[in-house]
Amino acid sequence: MDKHVHDTAEDQRYGHRPVLLDECLEALNIRPDGIYIDGTLGRAGHSLEIARRLTTGRLISIDRDETAIEAAKERLADYMDRVTLVHSNFDRVGEILEELNISGVDGMLFDLGVSSPQLDEAQRGFSYMNDAPLDMRMDRTAYLTARHVVNEWSYEELRRILFDFGEERYAPAVARGICRAREVAPIETTAQLVDIIKSSMPPAALREKQHPAKRSFQAIRIAVNGELDALPPMLEAAAEVLNVGGRLAVISFHSLEDRIIKKTMQELATGCTCPPNFPVCVCGKKPKMKLVSRKPIVSGAAELEYNPRARSAKLRVAEKL
Repeated sequence: MDKHVHDTAEDQRYGHRPVLLDECLEALNIRPDGIYIDGTLGRAGHSLEIARRLTTGRLISIDRDETAIEAAKERLADYMDRVTLVHSNFDRVGEILEELNISGVDGMLFDLGVSSPQLDEAQRGFSYMNDAPLDMRMDRTAYLTARHVVNEWSYEELRRILFDFGEERYAPAVARGICRAREVAPIETTAQLVDIIKSSMPPAALREKQHPAKRSFQAIRIAVNGELDALPPMLEAAAEVLNVGGRLAVISFHSLEDRIIKKTMQELATGCTCPPNFPVCVCGKKPKMKLVSRKPIVSGAAELEYNPRARSAKLRVAEKL
């Protein structure tokens, strides 16, 4: 079967084609005998295409969501001889490789978007479009839920995460609205939270093209899952375990993540941290990586036509020195 036809049939069946797929495969520079990591398995779209390109190589696919691991067993069934599925968080990448007795890898991919099934599965509480219990945990065994954040965190903490993680310009008003509402009764569902957010905003904000709750829901999801905290240690651990010439490819979906990735990759590519006015380097730090592209790689017109979610995706790539 023609590969494109196979892809289309596969994607229709799973209702999803991974973002920036061709660009990721090119960035990873896959060798059939190499060892690769997909640190955010999701619907296994990227993993499937990496596994297809391996012969004697190995792919380690990691996800903190057990549902993703279970679904991947079916989707990757034809390639399980070369795939290892791991239920864990990507910031443990160094420990995971140690447990598997692997000393180095040839490429690592991290797709930081919330996988569509999590968004589409109403009861997970990620979506402002469906009514569900306030949950938002990517790992259902984790302690912290959106219900806890919304009902227990102080006004100051709520305002900070809404502003910092959601870039919500009405953060003070929304945080005040949440605090007022929970004094009457606990906020239990996504629909209740959406109503509170809407009623806290000025009429002009409700007329914007973007759903009024989008930024707040993003902020709470990031807080619940500690998504931004995990990024710098994950990138630094990745730099340690990559073999020379190995590639690190990271897809982000909002400016906060992209800023952290850009800054960390630049630090890994800079090496010396001495003040600019020092005549010679005294810190002795050498660059660990080189940037493959200075600017982020973004989706082309063809991809945006069938996947509007890809509009905000940015891929950054670095290579181990």
